[in-house]
Amino acid sequence: MSGAWLVLPTYNEAENVESIVRAALSQLASTGMDHHVLVVDDSSPDGTGQIADRLATEIDEVQVLHRSAKKGIGPAYLAGFDRALSRGADLVLEMDADFSHDPADLPRLVAASGAADLVLGSRYVPGGGVIDWGLGRRAVSRGGSIYAKVLLGVQVNDLTGGFKCFRREVLESLDLTSVGTDGYGFQIEMTYRAVQAGFRVTEVPILFRERRVGASKMSAHIALEAFWKVPALRIRRAMNRA
Repeated sequence: MSGAWLVLPTYNEAENVESIVRAALSQLASTGMDHHVLVVDDSSPDGTGQIADRLATEIDEVQVLHRSAKKGIGPAYLAGFDRALSRGADLVLEMDADFSHDPADLPRLVAASGAADLVLGSRYVPGGGVIDWGLGRRAVSRGGSIYAKVLLGVQVNDLTGGFKCFRREVLESLDLTSVGTDGYGFQIEMTYRAVQAGFRVTEVPILFRERRVGASKMSAHIALEAFWKVPALRIRRAMNRA
């Protein structure tokens, strides 16, 4: 198995998981690539994992990775990346499971990977934006990206976004076992590491929407973690160069 693998971390997404998986599969099929969707479920008590298991029995392109507890979105992605790479994925994509990211944008990210090693679905480039967010959440997200961009000295506008397409070479070259961030911080760290390793990074404009149903997983802890761990990324980079 090879082609494009989409990693979908889930926790209490019973209302979304079937529709997002089917929508994503339809869009990935339009690329003409072999494709798979890997649901990584953190033992959701609402039955998300069971719905994903049913889909896997019905659809050959769906796989499920069950984790024993809710351990954070960063570790969930890393577990999914490892599974996808072990199955021979050429491209590994990530996106939210709640329709905040539009599955219709998946083919655009895949297409852009022909000229880039890491493609970011970006809210903060011309043509991109955010819909249905309050002023406070907009400020946290936009401010976090600007803060990380300035502090890390990288020319990337949307460092906190979670809609991405990695070429396998990127993930293989990074020491994923040493990634220690979650949430916004995880997204920042992965892109920063790719930039520092010399990979080509490009941003494709997307519109980010508030989730359709269910509760947001964002918390003050996740935002604050990104704030204090960004300087640590730069310090670690400087130490590695010394």
